[in-house]
This record gives sequence, C-alpha cells and structure tokens, in this order.
Amino acid sequence: MTSFWLANTSRLLHCLKQYSGDEAFMTQNTTKQNEHCLKNFDLAEYRQVLSDLSIQIYQQLIRVAEAILQPMIVSAMLESESIPSLAGVKPMGYRNRSSSINCESGGPVGYTLEALIRQLGQFSSTMGAHGLDPEISQQAVRQLFYCINAVTLNNLLLRKDVCSWSTGMQLRYNISQMEEWLRGKNLQQCGAVLTMEPLIQAAQLLQLKKKTSQDADSICSLCTALTTPQIVKILNLYTPLNEFEERVTVSFIRSIQSRLHDRNDGTQLLADTKHTFPVLFPYTPSALSLESLHIPACLNLHFLSRV
Repeated sequence: MTSFWLANTSRLLHCLKQYSGDEAFMTQNTTKQNEHCLKNFDLAEYRQVLSDLSIQIYQQLIRVAEAILQPMIVSAMLESESIPSLAGVKPMGYRNRSSSINCESGGPVGYTLEALIRQLGQFSSTMGAHGLDPEISQQAVRQLFYCINAVTLNNLLLRKDVCSWSTGMQLRYNISQMEEWLRGKNLQQCGAVLTMEPLIQAAQLLQLKKKTSQDADSICSLCTALTTPQIVKILNLYTPLNEFEERVTVSFIRSIQSRLHDRNDGTQLLADTKHTFPVLFPYTPSALSLESLHIPACLNLHFLSRV
C-alpha cells in the first residue's frame, strides 16, 4: 500500500510540473501538451507540499521494508549454510550450536539466504507493478542493501562464534549471490554494492592470513572501508574452528593498531543502522496526452467539458 501511494503521489507531482506552464518543464512536452498547460494558476506551493509528502511516504516505505527484513538478516547472512558444496560439512561446533539455539527457543527455523533474496525480489516486483519510477526504486534498493550491511556487520562485531574463516567464506558467497540478483534486475548501477563494502572487507579480513608483517600490511591496505576499532575488534574476536587455524596474537593486533594510528577514521565501532540516504525525485514527464484519457462515468464528472 505504501508503494502504491508513493507511485501515485510522485506521478501527481510530475503532472503538476509538466502542466504548470513553467518553461523549464515544457521543453519535453509535445505541442498539444503545452496547449494544455495552466496559464492562470501558480502550482509552486502545491508542488512543494507534494514533494514533502512524497519524501515522507518514501521514508515510510523504507521503514516498512526494513521491518520485514530485520528478522531475516542475521540468520540469512551469518548463520545459514548457502554454499552448495559446504552444506552439512561446516566445521564441527558451528552447525550444531546454531541448530540447538533454534530448538531450545522453540522458535521457527532460521531464514536462509534464498528467503532474503526472495523477499528483496518481492519488494522490487511490487514497486514495479505499481509503476514507481525506476530511479526511486533503485534508491530504495540501495537503502535496503545498506540496512543488510549494517545489521550483518554489527552482529559480526558482537559475536565471537561467527568470527571465523568459514564465516568469511560464507559471507563472500552470500554477497556474490546478492550481486547476482542485482545484475538480474538491472540494478547494478544503483550503488547498492558500494553500501556493502564494509561487509565485503570484513569477510576478506576473516580469510586473510594474520601472522607476518606482510600480512599486517595487506590488511591495512585492504580494509579501507572499516574503521580501526572495527578491524581490531574482528581480530580480537577471531576464533579458529579447527586445528589448522591459529589465534591472532596480541603482538600482531598491536602492529595493526600501530600501522593504522595515523588513519584518523574515528572511534566508531558499530555501523549506524538508522542512517538514511537522501532521496531524490527526478522529473519524469508522462508521454500520455490528456485528450486521450478516458474518464470513468462512476466519477460523476459529467459537469466537466473536455477542451
């Protein structure tokens, strides 16, 4: 419903611009459309009211979508096994621990990555079915991808049980699947992937070697989207899940801190899950001609005459 009214409100805003009589909006009109432009009314104040309303509806749309996604994100991104070749063969301790939590709580089985992507697809299809401008839909998808990034990253920074090499591999696979979904929807240019760069780098950090001076240099040059506290936190939480991995030494973490001392990227640890990107509503005139519109009799507008 929110998507439906956003599409209607933004379209009405476009029409008030298209037929306002302002020369800036008449350049893309046909001659007949310009004949229909208003000559004695100034719609500037009405356009401002509708513009503000459109922003409010968009923000409500994002809140509704995020509320649906929130319960799915951690399970789908950090806990479910989505890599086909690894299903059922995760290092001992991880799989059983996740399953026991679900059973003991009596809650539903955790969400999968497929369920999360399917939900994103439903959002995209709904906005498309309502005729929402593609530029607005793309901004909504970008905002939702940011939400997925922030929630996943924060949980990674707070949970020792998911800071492991296998989680890094799982995360990289999950993100690649989401990128594939974006390409399938022709949304790869909307900037959604850029919002997930911190999570991409966190996944790579989990998989990088963490022993030598060269390893420290590689980490510092790669993790540019993560703050120093985030990098140090992940290294401190890193937990080997088998005998082939080693814990990160205190001296290695100190060498990382020393290298990043001059970065001046602040003290922020957790990502801001409430951050919203400003929304833009680019002008999109309609190709329909007013004389071709059919006015349903049920509207009881027979007192109007077509000009």
